[in-house]
Amino acid sequence: MTGSEVTPSFRLAYVPGVTPTKWVRIWNERLPDVPLTLVQVSPAEAPDVLRAGGADAGFVRLPINRTDLSAIPLYTETTVVVIPKDHVVAAVDEVSPEDLADEIVFHPLDETLEWERRPGQPAAERPATTADAIELVAAGVGVLLVPQSLARLHHRKDLTYRPVTDAPESRVALSWPEDATTDLVEDFIGIVRGRTVNSSRGRTPTPAVKEKPQAKAKPAAQPKKKPASRPKAAKRGKPRRRS
Repeated sequence: MTGSEVTPSFRLAYVPGVTPTKWVRIWNERLPDVPLTLVQVSPAEAPDVLRAGGADAGFVRLPINRTDLSAIPLYTETTVVVIPKDHVVAAVDEVSPEDLADEIVFHPLDETLEWERRPGQPAAERPATTADAIELVAAGVGVLLVPQSLARLHHRKDLTYRPVTDAPESRVALSWPEDATTDLVEDFIGIVRGRTVNSSRGRTPTPAVKEKPQAKAKPAAQPKKKPASRPKAAKRGKPRRRS
């Protein structure tokens, strides 16, 4: 390798709650010579990190401004309410926003859900992060509504969660700068979309143009020969009578 050559690498951003382990494993199997570096960012920071080149691609939570970012929605998460295990809500399988009308519902500054009308009663102050809100829930001060993956990420033995019906849901997408759709980005798109090793590259190969076989030249038409005329048989005259 000459001094001017640069070893290729790939930087993948991801927001809390998204677990990229499966895709990273497939990447390492298919492209062992291209190291992949994970960069964890907050949902609010993710789009700017991609625009600034801090990562080649990233898992983000929608919606984002797609003016200069491409995005492929991957899946939608159920919204749950995180509660202490001895909370009355823990006795049911699911709740509605109306069931939380009398509860203090935390609204952390890094919240990813978009509500037209937030359920419950607002807390006196907004926690800085989801992790801080979880600590307040564990202290019995209030409850927290989050995507299910975040409830799992911040799992504690003294807390549980229940699905919330008629609540906004969080969508996770793979995003990257539109003007930087590199070959490695296409490779990762193929992995996320589940393409096999033979078709993992997002690039569509240009099909080979098959040359049409040239028609064999037909031999020049030979003039038809007339069949040889048979010699006419001599006419046999009638025998003359002798006088």
